[in-house]
Amino acid sequence: MRVAALALPGNHPLPRTSLVDAGIYRDGRRTTTPSSLAQTYRSLREQPGAMAWIGLYRPDAGELESLADEFDLHELAVEDAIQAHQRPKLERYGHTLFVVLRAARYRDADEEVEFGELHLFIGPDFVITVRHSEAPNLSAVRSRLEGEPELLATGPEAVLYAVLDSVVDGYGPVLAGLENDVDEIETEVFTGHPAVSRRIYELSREVVDLQRATHPLAGILASLTAGFTKYRVDEELQRHLRDVADHVTSVNERIDALRAALRDILTVNATLVAERQNEEMKALSEASMAQNDEVKKISAWAAILFAPTLVGTVYGMNFDDIPELHWTYGYPFALCLMVLVSVVLHAVFRRRDWI
Repeated sequence: MRVAALALPGNHPLPRTSLVDAGIYRDGRRTTTPSSLAQTYRSLREQPGAMAWIGLYRPDAGELESLADEFDLHELAVEDAIQAHQRPKLERYGHTLFVVLRAARYRDADEEVEFGELHLFIGPDFVITVRHSEAPNLSAVRSRLEGEPELLATGPEAVLYAVLDSVVDGYGPVLAGLENDVDEIETEVFTGHPAVSRRIYELSREVVDLQRATHPLAGILASLTAGFTKYRVDEELQRHLRDVADHVTSVNERIDALRAALRDILTVNATLVAERQNEEMKALSEASMAQNDEVKKISAWAAILFAPTLVGTVYGMNFDDIPELHWTYGYPFALCLMVLVSVVLHAVFRRRDWI
């Protein structure tokens, strides 16, 4: 990737360039590999009927303005390419198509989806690709087309098809990773994993972001198909484009299924959480009731033991005029009174299930 400044003798670096690769193609075969935008312009002018394919990585405003002047690109499309952060779309400015795509790749280490933005300018004799991220790998797309000169010879539309095909194919591993995450979450939900709710939310956000990247593609491909028919683009290329449209439909169906599965998982998780909370509340209530029963038993036995203690305490006081103190049967009477009170209390507490 030639994105760093080159050094000249005397330690004077060349201006920074975002040019990754540039090629001039005739009849599907590369004839020239310019090393700068200026050389690309010159080579294309020198070869009537040829096509230029220019690949850029995070270009600055000056480079895009140079391309706009050379290929008559619309200022609104150039502004979008500079600012990035656009939703997938297709716009036509005269004889130039401007396409925005969002590629995606799944990072296994972080279990996250990384999105990248790609802009394409498609003209009668040129293709300009502007990447703002590492994905997709357009070098592989270029190598593939250069290995199929018959397809590349059909013109800039072949490059657009190949890029679309690469982006859509890239969604496959992403969906596989997300589907694996959903399977793991289903297991975590039923095992009561404490962090599963957060993971469901984060995965739902990633699925929504992926849906925003893929759903507009159906409309883009429908418009391209209509345009290819209108402008009588090669029939074989039209078949390839319809195949990409079929893949997009499959991708969107899988995404819809993922969203439905996550909604169901979220509902099941909420139900299980509520059940666990109810079980915890029930256990706490049972523990509280058991504690109350124990308190009742302790209180009942304390009352039973307190009655004879009270009687004994009264008759243990050092006074001569206590009733029945000098009576012959006073002591047995006090003992019988203690036993009687204890028996009565025991019977009362037993009837109330305190003992």
